[in-house]
Amino acid sequence: MIQDRTVEIARLRSRVDKMADYLHIESKRAEIAELEAKAAEPGFWDDQSSAQRIMARASDLRDEVNSYEGILADLGDAEVGNELASAGGDEELAAELTATLTDLSKRIDSLELSSWFTGEFDSRDAIVTIMPGQGGLEAQDWAEMLLRMISKYAERRRWKSDLHDAPPGVELGIDRAVFTVHGRNAFGVLQSEVGVHRLVRISPTDEKKRRQTTFARIEVLPVLPDEVEVEIRDEDLRVDVFRSSGPGGQSVNTTDSAVRITHLPSGLVVTCQNEKSQLKNRESAMKILRARLYELEKAKRDAELEELRGERQDITFGSQIRSYVLYPYQMVKDHRTGIETGNVDAVLDGDIDEFVVGYHRWRVAREQGEAVGAESV
Repeated sequence: MIQDRTVEIARLRSRVDKMADYLHIESKRAEIAELEAKAAEPGFWDDQSSAQRIMARASDLRDEVNSYEGILADLGDAEVGNELASAGGDEELAAELTATLTDLSKRIDSLELSSWFTGEFDSRDAIVTIMPGQGGLEAQDWAEMLLRMISKYAERRRWKSDLHDAPPGVELGIDRAVFTVHGRNAFGVLQSEVGVHRLVRISPTDEKKRRQTTFARIEVLPVLPDEVEVEIRDEDLRVDVFRSSGPGGQSVNTTDSAVRITHLPSGLVVTCQNEKSQLKNRESAMKILRARLYELEKAKRDAELEELRGERQDITFGSQIRSYVLYPYQMVKDHRTGIETGNVDAVLDGDIDEFVVGYHRWRVAREQGEAVGAESV
């Protein structure tokens, strides 16, 4: 017997109808028209920087409106498909409807998620750093697994990733990873991954096959817009060039293309070595240094340490935000939201939407609760 999905579709329809209000779809359509009118004015491209910002804003708005309209259209098709499948007993159409509704639910989650990012840099690209913690050499292997997980997640969202630095570990894994994720709301979205990640498994290097617990930390910073001023004096920098230690492509290991920049007053060190060009490595390193110095200065000004990166803790027991257990059972659990799943392989392959959306829904609810509490005082 074909299942009638009317109630499920009505629930999705209700979410989409509410979405039009809090996403301000009509206002965004009007803003797109205004921006397009500006782009058509003579001399628009005389100021390249201003023109690029306007075009980028228009593109972001179009993406959001098109996503909303696409969901609306597909929801209408689902309503028709449900009627046909129920009336005709068409199992093939019913199976197709199930897949469509699953996809629609994820797309609604994603669009809903985008409305929660109102921070100054939430819409920006993200600089992600992964550092091994307690667990010896196997923590380096865990860091590499997390690099793959985040990279695969970025691919699922059709974001682009640029790896800057990922030197190999002593025997396995990586010593660290620094990479930039380019995509709409990348910094805002990836705040869900900030913190310590814990892995429990049978040690792949232990001859006695004992259980091993390892840790790694993920940090996320925004790529700052050019108009944000961060003072960096040439005399405060020490720039070293050296031969890349990673594979990185043809000729990268035979030229001194890798760049290490040390900011002497703060002691911050940034290394980039995955580009063949020394110039490109230096450019990437300076972007990362700007972001880290901005974070440092913001922490000093606001007295809110690690505000952009999130609460920084030792990479060890009791500090984890999420646990990934491969033995004696299989489960991934987020300790902030309580969300868990037994499909560990899918999660490690980048299927972390459930955790990302769940975290931000929890975060927004908590922030709204705190705001209501403050108003009632």
